[in-house]
Amino acid sequence: MRRTEAAKQLGGFVREHRTDGARRLWQAGSWLAGGTVGMAFGVPVAIASVGTTEGAPQVAGLLLGVGLAGWGLGIWRLVQAFRTREQCFDIHERGLTHRVAGTATVIPWADVAQVSTANGDDRPLADARGMGSTCEIRLHSGRRIRVDTFTEDIQELAAVVHRAVHLRQFPQGRGASNRRRLR
Repeated sequence: MRRTEAAKQLGGFVREHRTDGARRLWQAGSWLAGGTVGMAFGVPVAIASVGTTEGAPQVAGLLLGVGLAGWGLGIWRLVQAFRTREQCFDIHERGLTHRVAGTATVIPWADVAQVSTANGDDRPLADARGMGSTCEIRLHSGRRIRVDTFTEDIQELAAVVHRAVHLRQFPQGRGASNRRRLR
């Protein structure tokens, strides 16, 4: 769906919030590379430590654990990156459009049941890892759209949706002041 088609249904365009898929892929590659290094050192150390009870089995276990954790986290982030590729949220006057991988879902404000935010992880670099703030948009149909810190300006996205759904303060699109003057 093109933005002009959504605008016909949802009114004037206000802003977009893009998800940084390249950062997700970079993070997936980093985790996978770290896991590969852990496994590359862990397997030979594990083989060499067969029959010993000194420190080598513990080192092998640590390296293999790092390797498996890296692979697990890398695969998880890779799947997430492909599931949300080209994700973008377009805010309009009467709703939002959720675009993912070439498909768009038009969501009028009346279809949104609840929006909630959480400041999950407050440790340093949490936002860089995608583990900081999160937002969940629940629709009356039961569908849930989860947004993480890979989406630009997630706090503003959550605030706009919250104001529109719960406070009935709808965003004003481009040219809204001109339309009011013309009436």
